[in-house]
Amino acid sequence: MPQWWEGQGFWITFAALFVVAMGRGQGTYWLARTVTEQTLRRTHPTQGWRASVHHWLQGEGLARGRRAIERWGLAMVPFCYLTVGFQTMVLAAAGVMRIAWPWFTAAQVPGAAAWATIYATIGFAVWQAGLAAAAGSPWALAGIVATAVVLVATSMSRRIRARRRSAVGAAPLS
Repeated sequence: MPQWWEGQGFWITFAALFVVAMGRGQGTYWLARTVTEQTLRRTHPTQGWRASVHHWLQGEGLARGRRAIERWGLAMVPFCYLTVGFQTMVLAAAGVMRIAWPWFTAAQVPGAAAWATIYATIGFAVWQAGLAAAAGSPWALAGIVATAVVLVATSMSRRIRARRRSAVGAAPLS
């Protein structure tokens, strides 16, 4: 199945992917920054998507991203583009921490450029090869499904334990 970027040339593909990476990073930064201001300081939702966002902004994932920025500084911003999953935490933590926008953007550029370069050259080919191998082999497909189940179960287990710890910590002492 041909993709839109095939035959477009490296620089057009790179530019499009760079814009996507910068847009995603800026969107995550500004969403976290704005929602943090509005949600954490002015509201205390108890249900619905607002409560979920409120909980996420105070959760352990964002705290890990914030600790990484506090420890390693803005160098974490370009580095996070080379990771999967940790990227959103770092970009959102930068917004929550209200890092100055010009500094954040300057730190974001090398990471977005690296991400665009990887995906404009070998990134999509690797994904397509993996998917093609999985589609042609029932064992590979079973392995992918098993990996996804383990990742989801691990994530759910961590959330349940974190909620239990916070519930125990919130219980009044007698």
